[in-house]
Amino acid sequence: MIKFSNIQIGDFLMCEYEGKMWQGEVINLNGDEKQVEVETEVQAFWFEPQHLYPIPLNDAEMMKLNFSKEKLDDGSIKYKKGSFRMIIPSENNFTNIEIWYREDRRHNPDIHAVHELQNHYHQMTKIYLTNEVV
Repeated sequence: MIKFSNIQIGDFLMCEYEGKMWQGEVINLNGDEKQVEVETEVQAFWFEPQHLYPIPLNDAEMMKLNFSKEKLDDGSIKYKKGSFRMIIPSENNFTNIEIWYREDRRHNPDIHAVHELQNHYHQMTKIYLTNEVV
């Protein structure tokens, strides 16, 4: 489950309905009812927060978001999209992250899921993080 206050339009999430899981993008928020409209491969549906789940941050998800990947000499991995950078200490080790955009640098932000990365990216760049190529 994800807190309603941590969800923003454009976030990618997993949604559950009658035991089926879909990945989708948040397209609308209803603050009065605390409901989230998510566009899935089937169609758009409204969900309660208890039926929404984070997508774990991993290399495959970074590639879906069209980050380029660079292996550094010390074994760390740098992901790049436009002027935004993210470094992890080793392959598929997303426990100790450093992100930066121009002069805004964040060490060990609380990022464990795709939507959390999207929210930090938006705060820093003022641009929504999508799967489009930059």
